Amino acid sequence: MTTTQNLSYATITLTVNGENHSFILGEGSHEVTPSHTLAHTLRERLGLTGTKVSCDDGACGCCTVQMDGKAVNSCLLLTVECEGKEITTIEGLGDPVTGTIDPLQKSFIDHTAFQCGFCTPGIIMSAKSLLTENPAPTRDEVKESLAGNFCRCNSHYHVLDAVMAVARKGGNK
Repeated sequence: MTTTQNLSYATITLTVNGENHSFILGEGSHEVTPSHTLAHTLRERLGLTGTKVSCDDGACGCCTVQMDGKAVNSCLLLTVECEGKEITTIEGLGDPVTGTIDPLQKSFIDHTAFQCGFCTPGIIMSAKSLLTENPAPTRDEVKESLAGNFCRCNSHYHVLDAVMAVARKGGNK
């Protein structure tokens, strides 16, 4: 019996945007293979397409999500490594009861901090992690925190303005 066959009955569970999800490990069409990345599982198994995949090598930050409150590149993590973890994607920000978006998302809109929008979810998730750890970062700390996010549209100045506007209001409030 191969390792894959042994894993075909195993399951993993992770919490995504506050909801528990269990996945059967295997090679079937509705299963998660041990080689699936978290980005793949989020997009292809859960339909959370806000998490983008661009370089698929951890260099651009488009796939950034939060795992247990920390920004991570979901293209570099295998889903099996996320067993028992809490994952937050761009779809998990905001208030699902009232339908209001997160203050950081609102600030990005107010400051036109995106152009094509492809990289925006990853940038927002990185900035959200920063503001959780440090509600009042300096502009240089924001730059350093977002150094792993690459935007080809050059809206970096607007992004910095958007993050700093939220920081001036007390971070994630």
